[in-house]
Amino acid sequence: MRKLAYLKPVLNFIVIGLLITTLSRLFLFFAFKERVIETENFWYIFPIGLRMDLILLCYLVLLPALLVTFVPNKWIKFVNSFVVGYSFLFLMLLLFVELATPDFVQQYDTRPNKIFLDYLIYPKEVVGMLLKSYLTSIIFTLLILALVLFLAIKKGKFLFQTTVAPYKTKLILFPLVAFLLFFGARSSLVSKRPINASSAVFSTDQLTNCLGLNSLYTVAFAAYSMKNEGDSKMYGKMEETEAIARVKKYMNVANVHFNDPEIPFLHVQKADSLRNKPYNLVIFLQESLGAEYVGILGGKPLTPEFDKLSNEGLLFTNLYCTGTRSVRGIEAVVTGFLPSPSESVVKLGNSQQGFFTVAEALKQKGYDTSFIYGGLSNFDNMASFFNGNGFENIIDQDDLDSDGKKYAFKGTWGYSDEDLVIKANDYFKKQGDKPFFSLMFSTSNHEPFEYPAGRFKPYDTKPATVNNAMKYADFAIGKFFEMAKKEAYFKNTIFIVIADHNTRTYGKNLVPIHKFHIPALIIGPNVPKGKSYDKLASQIDIPPTLLSYLGIDIENPMVGRNLNDMSATIKGRSIMQFNDINAFRVENQVVIMQPNLKPLQFEIKNDTTLVPVTLDQELAKDALAHVITAGNLYKKRNYTLPKVKK
Repeated sequence: MRKLAYLKPVLNFIVIGLLITTLSRLFLFFAFKERVIETENFWYIFPIGLRMDLILLCYLVLLPALLVTFVPNKWIKFVNSFVVGYSFLFLMLLLFVELATPDFVQQYDTRPNKIFLDYLIYPKEVVGMLLKSYLTSIIFTLLILALVLFLAIKKGKFLFQTTVAPYKTKLILFPLVAFLLFFGARSSLVSKRPINASSAVFSTDQLTNCLGLNSLYTVAFAAYSMKNEGDSKMYGKMEETEAIARVKKYMNVANVHFNDPEIPFLHVQKADSLRNKPYNLVIFLQESLGAEYVGILGGKPLTPEFDKLSNEGLLFTNLYCTGTRSVRGIEAVVTGFLPSPSESVVKLGNSQQGFFTVAEALKQKGYDTSFIYGGLSNFDNMASFFNGNGFENIIDQDDLDSDGKKYAFKGTWGYSDEDLVIKANDYFKKQGDKPFFSLMFSTSNHEPFEYPAGRFKPYDTKPATVNNAMKYADFAIGKFFEMAKKEAYFKNTIFIVIADHNTRTYGKNLVPIHKFHIPALIIGPNVPKGKSYDKLASQIDIPPTLLSYLGIDIENPMVGRNLNDMSATIKGRSIMQFNDINAFRVENQVVIMQPNLKPLQFEIKNDTTLVPVTLDQELAKDALAHVITAGNLYKKRNYTLPKVKK
C-alpha cells in the first residue's frame, strides 16, 4: 500500500466528492420525498447518482493524477501546491452548487442549469432578490462554506499532498490508474459515446430524474452547451425541406404565397379590413401571471380588474406559453419565433440585428416603436436585442430616475407597475397622430414581491407574497386602462394584456403542462367584446393575431396562426419548451422529446394527468420539424424581413 501512497490526493478527492454529492442527494430525496416516491423504482436515483458522480469526479482528478505520476520527484513541492489548490477549488465549487440546489429545485423544479449561469451575469438584481427572499439559505450556505474552508486549511495539506514514490513504480501503475479513470469517466467500455444526462432518465417525472445527476455536472454541461446554441439535433435529424413543409402544414395559410425562397416563411398577412390610418398596438406583458392566479380562468380571485376588463374584449381561455423565462415570452409575443432547446433569440448572437420583430415590421410602416420597462433594460440582454431589431425608443429605470417626477415605489427589480403604466400613458399621449407600437413589461409580480402599500385589499396577511404581488399587478392593469380611456389614443389602439410565463413551473410530468397555461386579453376597436377564444392556442399565435386587427397588410416570416382566421375544423396546437425538453401538443395528444432519447406520446386527460399511448410517427415528425426549423432559421439568419431598398 505504501507504493500507492502517492495517489492519496486522487483517492481523497474522489471520496470527499462522493461524500458531498451523496449527502446532498439524500437531503434532496427527503426534501422532495412525497413527490419522488410516487415514481416507480425511485431508488434508481442512488445507483444512477453514484455513476454520474464518479463520471464527474474521474474527469476532475485526471489532471492531478497525471501530475503526481509524471512530474519528477524533485518538483514535488510545486505538484503539492498545485494539487492542494486545485482540490480546494473544485471541491468547494462542488459543495457550493450543491448547497444552492435545494432552493433552485424549489423554484425551477430541476437542478441548476443555464438559468443559474444567467443569474451570475446580473448581480445587482439577483443579489437584491436573494437577500430579500433567501437570506436564511444564504447565511446557512456561508456558514457551511466557512466551516469547510477552516477545516480545509487545517487538514487540506494532509489530505491532498502526494508523497515521494519511485518513478518506475508510478510508470508501471499508470496504465491501471489510467484505465480506471477512463472507465470511471466514460462509465462504459462498450458505448460509442460517453454517458450523458439522458442516461439518468428512467421515469416520466423530470425532477426525480434530475436527482440522479449532480449540480456541478448540470451547470458545467449548461456552460458547455452554449457553443451549440441553435443546434436542434439533440432530438433527431430531418431534411430542411421536409421540416419546412411540415411546419407550413400547421400555419393555416394554404392560399398564401410565400414570397422569398431565401426567407422560407415570408408571406403577406392581409388585414381584416384596410384603414387609411392604422391602429396603434400596445402589448402589456405581465411577469409570471399564470392562469392559476386569474379568477376568470378558474384561478385564485386575484385579478378583479382583469376579470372586469374581459367584458370589454376577447379573452383567450386555452392559451399556453412557450417557456418558463421572460426572454422566452418576449421571443414569442414580439417575434413569433418557435421555441427550441437553444436559448431564447433575445440572448443569442445571430439574432441581435436583422431578426424579425413586430417592432421592425411596424417601424417600416411608419410606426413609432418603443419598449417601456420599470427595471434596467440591459437585464437578460433585452436592450441589445431591441436596439438591433426595430425598437427606436427604450425607456427604463434610468429614464424614470432622471425625469424628476415622484413615483410610487422603487424595489429590487426597478419601479413598480403603477409607475410603469403612468410613464407609458404619458409617452403614448405625446405621439399625437403618429401610429405607435409599444411593448410594456411589468416587474412587480416577481420575487421578492415588492409593491407600494395601500393600493388594494391584500389576499394574504403577510405582505410579500406571490398572491399579493399578483393582485397588485392586477391593480396596475386596471389603473392603466382607467388612464388610457381618458386619452385620445385609446379609441385608436389595440391593446393586449398577456403573461410571459407562469411562476414556479413544476409538476410530476416530464413537462408540467398546467404550469404553461396563461391569460391573454385583447381590447380595442373591432375586437369582439365579452367574447372568448376557447380553442387550444400557443403564445406564438398571438403576434399574427394582433397584426390582423391593425388595418394594414404586413409582410412577415412568422409561423404562428392568425386565430381570427381559424376554421372550426382546424385542431388547436401549442408548443412548450421546458429546460431541454420539448412538448408538441395537438388537441389532447402531446409528443414529448428529450435529448438523445426516443420521443414519447401521451394523451392529456387533464393538464396534470398524462396517459402514455402508442407513438404516432407522423405527429412525432411534425414535432421534430418545428424544432429543426427553429434551429435552421436561426443558424441561416433567414427569420427576417427583406432588406429595405433605398
